Amino acid sequence: MGYRFLVSLVLISIYSFSFAQDTTRLKEVEIIDKKQSNFGHLNQVDGMKLTAGKKSEVINVEMLTVNKATNNTRQVYAKVAGLNIFENDGSGLQLSIGGRGLDPNRTSNFNVRQNGYDISADALGYPESYYTPPTEALGKIEIIKGAASLQYGTQFGGLLNFEMKQPGDDKAITVVSRQTAGSWGFLGSFNSIAGTKGKLSYYGFAHYKRGNGWRPNSQFESFNAYADLHYHFNDKHMLGVEYTRLQYLAQQPGGLDDNMFAADPTQSNRARNWFAVQWNLLDVEWDYHVSSRTRIQTRSYGLVASRDAIGFRPNRPSQPDNGGARDLLKGTFENIALESRLLHRYTIAGKSQTLLTGVRAYRGYSENKQGYVNNGAGADFTFANESSELLSDYAFPNLNMAAFAEQIFRITDKWNVTPGIRAEWIRTEANGTYHDRVTDLRDSIVSDKVTDEARVLPRQFVIGGIGSSYKPNSHVEFYGNFSQNYRSITFNDIRVVNPSFEIDPAIADERGWSSDLGVRGDIQQIFRFDANLFYLYYGNRIGEYYTVKNSTQVIRKRGNVGVAQIYGLESFMELDVLRLWQSIPEHWNMTVYSNLALTNAHYTQSPVKNIEGKRVEYVPFVNWKTGVQGAYKSWKLTYQLSYLSDQYADATNAEKGGYSAVNGKVPAYKLMDISASWNWRWLTLEGTVNNVANVSYFTRRATGYPGPGIIPGDARSFYLTAGVKF
Repeated sequence: MGYRFLVSLVLISIYSFSFAQDTTRLKEVEIIDKKQSNFGHLNQVDGMKLTAGKKSEVINVEMLTVNKATNNTRQVYAKVAGLNIFENDGSGLQLSIGGRGLDPNRTSNFNVRQNGYDISADALGYPESYYTPPTEALGKIEIIKGAASLQYGTQFGGLLNFEMKQPGDDKAITVVSRQTAGSWGFLGSFNSIAGTKGKLSYYGFAHYKRGNGWRPNSQFESFNAYADLHYHFNDKHMLGVEYTRLQYLAQQPGGLDDNMFAADPTQSNRARNWFAVQWNLLDVEWDYHVSSRTRIQTRSYGLVASRDAIGFRPNRPSQPDNGGARDLLKGTFENIALESRLLHRYTIAGKSQTLLTGVRAYRGYSENKQGYVNNGAGADFTFANESSELLSDYAFPNLNMAAFAEQIFRITDKWNVTPGIRAEWIRTEANGTYHDRVTDLRDSIVSDKVTDEARVLPRQFVIGGIGSSYKPNSHVEFYGNFSQNYRSITFNDIRVVNPSFEIDPAIADERGWSSDLGVRGDIQQIFRFDANLFYLYYGNRIGEYYTVKNSTQVIRKRGNVGVAQIYGLESFMELDVLRLWQSIPEHWNMTVYSNLALTNAHYTQSPVKNIEGKRVEYVPFVNWKTGVQGAYKSWKLTYQLSYLSDQYADATNAEKGGYSAVNGKVPAYKLMDISASWNWRWLTLEGTVNNVANVSYFTRRATGYPGPGIIPGDARSFYLTAGVKF
């Protein structure tokens, strides 16, 4: 069924292509507004994307004055409305953002891409992002909220796409070098090279950073390299090849319980917890401009990666680590995908129309092993004897084929309607074993019951959506959209990890829909705004809860905990203060901005006791970021204030964390950050103070690594960067 459907969509794309007019393609011209903000939204047709009627946001990274050396998420995403951020560490090795009631953990509810292709471990089976491109290498970050489900995957969060820098002129070579030193022994070195020579353009970088972390047992070391080659055969054909390599090793200080955090948030009693990542990405792209009206983009990309974690992590963070066996978790990920898109412009009744169709075939294979090993204190991620040490051993093959089509119908010069549809065929498997093992005080095995498990979950479905945009003039746009969403059961959802954990055999995929109604624009380029009401219906939400087994044993269980309904207001406003005066002071610039999200999120139905009527996890009612950006000649200064109201870490809304600190409240917190820069010809100096007031706070209660328990946010920190460009 899936293959027949894929072939049908290819034929549709070819049929659409046959209507292309054989005209000469003009070279693309990029218009740059020197007065533009460092934040905006995507064009209605942006490259190979249709965004008419959608809630989209673009961060122009190169224009930011923030702490780029550590990928400081709070600063980089300051103007994106409604994002909730997990701050796991100060190194910026992993990105964890969510929004509109979605779990921020490793950005798993967004379709995360780099230059348009997937970079997560497994787009459907394990959509967690262990790799995050360095901010210093980015040109812009694109975000399309939930309505991106039709073009880029079914995720509730939508699209998060990192666009790397590209050669911007005809220079044969441009070199950039940035060196950063900061608190707790942080050292960062970013070095890039770019250029254009004839038909060949290229960009590449090498990025190294290390540090000790602000808590004991927090050292890390990371190396990231990237190469991008584009060869333009002629005006019609371009072949591109990209390769990304990341490796890092980080010591994890573990979580704290509430009493430990109150006494001293800097403490750590976990000296033997380590985390390592190896990431390899390869993308090959063919871009064919058939004519000035028709373009085809086909790309094949793949991932070979691993994620290893080892440590002592009992349910009680206060329990000291006196040595002995550690929990070892090993994961490998191999996947390959083929995607092809066709963009075609044509005319109906004198109005320009745009059609975008695409197909996707994805094959993934992942393995996950978990067990206890007694191999000392270092970063040793090997099993000495799998037969006696393994507790679970799983393989996760999966197959996904999809096709979509979206069409911008321009009804008038001011009004357009964009319907869309996406069809999916998914086959997810889990094949493995887990052990119910009992040991004595000497760790000798008393009994070992092995259970084999095999799950096959084939399904197919169609989702749809529609958007609309109305622009009464060039300064104001009204937009709205409705789009269905879907989240497939992931590997973690169906993997048994220990005997005190159980999976509901009736566990099902999560389904729902999202919508926006908003207005955006500017008033004489002095005041910029984007405000929208949103609603998200989250059916069959998967979560964990405690239940009683065999009338006596209390276990954790994973299943569908109920229906969550999430709605609220997202708003962004920015005022160019000095333009309020008719005479603008020469060389001066100053803007103030406010990014406010008010979100109401509750479970309205639940088959599980004590959940119905409770607040959804990790959804602050108030999420506010505001700041001032000033500039004088070559000097720039940015001040930012962030405030989030309280949140809950579990669906039952437990107030106290208890001995494990996994559940409980996440208190409200308020943080300030200041960054400054100075530029002279080829030299740039930048400085940042994060958490200026040295506030003690935390953003999450982790259930597993890097916890379990409370993960404290970083204390006040200082960073200084010197950069040159030739």
